[in-house]
Amino acid sequence: MLVKDYMTRHPILIEPTLRVAEAQQLMTKNNIRHLPVVGNGKMILGLVSRQRLMISPERLGSLDVWEITRYLSDLTVSKVMVAGKDLRTLKPEATLEEAADLMIRNKISGLPVVDGDGAVVGIITETDLLIELQNLLGAQDPGVRIVMRVPDRKGEFNKLTRAISEKGWGIMAMGSVRTPKVADKWDLVLKVRHGTKGELIEVLKRIPDQEIVDVRETGQPPL
Repeated sequence: MLVKDYMTRHPILIEPTLRVAEAQQLMTKNNIRHLPVVGNGKMILGLVSRQRLMISPERLGSLDVWEITRYLSDLTVSKVMVAGKDLRTLKPEATLEEAADLMIRNKISGLPVVDGDGAVVGIITETDLLIELQNLLGAQDPGVRIVMRVPDRKGEFNKLTRAISEKGWGIMAMGSVRTPKVADKWDLVLKVRHGTKGELIEVLKRIPDQEIVDVRETGQPPL
């Protein structure tokens, strides 16, 4: 799962001389929260977000109404954008895990994607990652979502999938995470189709050394 397959290609790009008010209008009109700032040849210079475009009351507190009007009309994105050593970017070949790690560590919600020369080719945001997490777990498809807590040892995942496949049910999505605050357990998440919730519970509770954490029907179409 690489960034190039999930990023937004050909994002709206702006120049550093664009006024902040115009950038805000662009974001509102296109329902976006990030605008890469570029120079010649789409070379990345910075990034502005809705948060960066907000003018703090402290900055305006000492100005009268005419000074505020003049200040806002002259303010360009070059003065508020993230740039230099604070700017974080990714290459298209980066993994989604690397994108998520970079956002988490730097407490940011979007990353410009640049080619080897530094030209912007896309942007990936926390919303893109959440959409893919949803897809990864099959959230949009009707089925039964199960969470099983299993020991951290060989063969446990095979026991679970075998019990499901022997009934002729299909597994449309799966994932695993370490059990919170329990070092020797894993929580396995699977989305199963064809079987009912009751049938699944009957099968799952017979698997030795595994604990049912949650079973629920999800992704059902609206009535």
